Amino acid sequence: MTNSSITDVAAGSQAHLAKAVHPALERRVNVLDNLITEAGRAMHVLSRSALATRPNPAGRNTGDADASLDTDEIQHAAGLMRVNHVGEICAQALYRGQALFCKDQQVQELLYHAATEEVDHLVWCDDRLKELGSKPSVFNPLWYAASFGLGVVASRAGTPYNLGFMAETERQVEEHLDAHLKDLPQQDLRSRKIVVQMRDDEIGHRTTAEDNGATALPAPVKLAMKLMSKVMTTSAYRV
Repeated sequence: MTNSSITDVAAGSQAHLAKAVHPALERRVNVLDNLITEAGRAMHVLSRSALATRPNPAGRNTGDADASLDTDEIQHAAGLMRVNHVGEICAQALYRGQALFCKDQQVQELLYHAATEEVDHLVWCDDRLKELGSKPSVFNPLWYAASFGLGVVASRAGTPYNLGFMAETERQVEEHLDAHLKDLPQQDLRSRKIVVQMRDDEIGHRTTAEDNGATALPAPVKLAMKLMSKVMTTSAYRV
C-alpha cells in the first residue's frame, strides 16, 4: 500500500469517527454556549445596564414630576416599584430558563418575546427607582437564579405546562399590579403610567399562553408560586 493510500485510509477513518461523535459533541457545545450566553444575559440585567426596546410609558422626566409627593409617599412608591422590579427580574429569568430547553420552536420564540418585554418593564421600573432616589432589591441575584432554575425545571414538563407556568405567572403578576394601582399615591402619575403599561403587557402574555394551549397548573404548584411571591414581595419592599 502506498503512502498516499495509507493517508487516505487514515483520513477516512478520522472523518468517520468525527461523524459518529459529532451529534453528541454538537449538543454539548450548544448547551454550553447557551449557558454562557444566559450567564452574560443575567450579568447584563443585574448590573442595571440592560436597555429597553420601547420608550418609557411615563415619558421624559421634567424634573419636577414628584414635587407633590411627600417623603412618606416617595418611600412607599419606591417600595412598590422595587417590588415590581423584582417581579420583572423573576419573570424574564423564568421565561429564559424555560426557553433554554424548550423543543417547540414556536413556543420558544413566544417565551423569548415575553422575556424581552419583561426586560422593558424592569428598565422602566429601574428608571423610576432612580427618579425616586432608591435602588433595586439587594436580593435580585438570588431571585434571578431561583426563577431561572424554576424555568429550566418547568421546561422539562412539556409545552402545555411550559405555557401553563407562563399563564399562571402573568395572572399572579396582574393581581399584584392591580393592587399597586390602588395603593400608589394618586398624584404619582409617572409610576402609575408605567404600572398600567406593564399590566396591559402581562395580560397579553397570559392570553397568548392560554390561546396556545396552556395547561392549568396543579393547585399545590400555584400555592407554592404564591408563597414564593409573598416572600419576594415582602422582602423587596424593604430592601
